[in-house]
Amino acid sequence: MKRITLLCAALCTMFTASAQTEVTPFTPGSTLEGVNYFLPRTALRIVVEVEKTEVTPGDLSKYAYRYLRLEQVPSEPSTNYSIKSIKVEPYGVVDPSKAYSIKVKSKTVAPLVTLTPEGILLAINKTTAAAQQRTGQEDKQGGESDIDPRSYMSQEILTAGSTSKMAELCAQEIYDIREARNALTRGEADNLPKDGEQLRLMLNKLDEQAAALESLFKGRKKTTLSTHELTFIPEEEKEVLLFRFSQKLGVVDVDDLSGTPVFISLTPQGALPARQDDPSVEKKKAKMEKGIYYNVPVREHVRIYDVRHTYCETEQAMGQFGSVEVLSDMLFNKNVTTSVTFYPETGGVEKLEQ
Repeated sequence: MKRITLLCAALCTMFTASAQTEVTPFTPGSTLEGVNYFLPRTALRIVVEVEKTEVTPGDLSKYAYRYLRLEQVPSEPSTNYSIKSIKVEPYGVVDPSKAYSIKVKSKTVAPLVTLTPEGILLAINKTTAAAQQRTGQEDKQGGESDIDPRSYMSQEILTAGSTSKMAELCAQEIYDIREARNALTRGEADNLPKDGEQLRLMLNKLDEQAAALESLFKGRKKTTLSTHELTFIPEEEKEVLLFRFSQKLGVVDVDDLSGTPVFISLTPQGALPARQDDPSVEKKKAKMEKGIYYNVPVREHVRIYDVRHTYCETEQAMGQFGSVEVLSDMLFNKNVTTSVTFYPETGGVEKLEQ
């Protein structure tokens, strides 16, 4: 991700011993000089991998049992969807309720501030910071070969006077291919290959021919893997209907009752320490209110499931369910050079160096 690095102000030529950077909650229309930044809330990118299976019956399916003793071959075309996997990818989005402003004042040491293009705070006094990464997804196809079985038919088969006769001749051809394969593997063929590689190529070719002709009886199956991305921004720690899934249609909207509901639930894993009303602490904190604000996230147990399966279980830190704390402005005065990096997904402190 491209980052926007803003140099809030150049170092003044003269400093006073007590000069410090001032950070205050941002109020639109009232901040004349300074850099505004946001803390993030943690959003979840839900990546659903779906397998689509298309079955096409063979032209000779009704003769499958008579000539090849194949049972339960498809007689009608069908399409079926299934969920192969669900992954959760966290990323940060702007939290409008957590906007702050770093004011640029004379006789202060102004920090180097790194923001995302959306304005989320990434780092203080550090030229590099972690960017939010996104996993690329590609659709994949698989299944049986698309070779036309007619390319392996002899002239006698192609000119058969009836479908029944064609089925009989195709079945005989399949049996001949199987016999030839067995003769090669047993070393009983008239023209044996000279080496193992040649044997492998010959066996593969026979398997290809047999599979193409057998598809006339068994039918063809084609599978396609595709991905669907959903965005979920948790607002409360509870169960939420994420999407619906249909075996006939795949991923459908939450309002489409043709699909089975798939839920996501968030359960806090532990809690932040209870707030202590210590007058001395409150007095010190009052002096820090002009420092850098950051999130203290809470870890949540994330589960995605339906009535029959649990597709994903993971733990994820959530910035919106934690608290907001302050890094003292004393860390950023002319006597101390402090660099801080923040997690872009949660707004929590990743590293603090002096």
